[in-house]
Amino acid sequence: MKKLKNHIDELFKDIPSNKETEMVKQEIIENLEEKVFYLMEHGKAEEDAINKAIVEFGDIEELKKELGVKQPVKKNMARLNLEFSFWGSGLIIAFFVFINVYYTPNIIWAIYPIFAILWWPLSMYFVWSRKK
Repeated sequence: MKKLKNHIDELFKDIPSNKETEMVKQEIIENLEEKVFYLMEHGKAEEDAINKAIVEFGDIEELKKELGVKQPVKKNMARLNLEFSFWGSGLIIAFFVFINVYYTPNIIWAIYPIFAILWWPLSMYFVWSRKK
């Protein structure tokens, strides 16, 4: 059951090692091994039983909260993405207008890609307003 132990060790890599976390890890490994043996008794192959036990176990976010591990704070990048989309779409639009005026001044074709490019800041605006 080396695969189970490796999986649990990977899940617990962010949690500081102490007596309590080692006891919790050992209990989880024992429970997963019992689950694997149960699945094998009911006709599953060993590899399938191990994979099913791991998938059913899920993640340990609630366990991390109980053990007092601080979660990294996610920065709200919506405003930065909105600003980037305005600047980026502005530069792309300016490029298309220049190409249109310089090479084919009698045919106004740049409006089509400009219309498509304007969806970028519009979508970023809605993401920003939802997170605001």
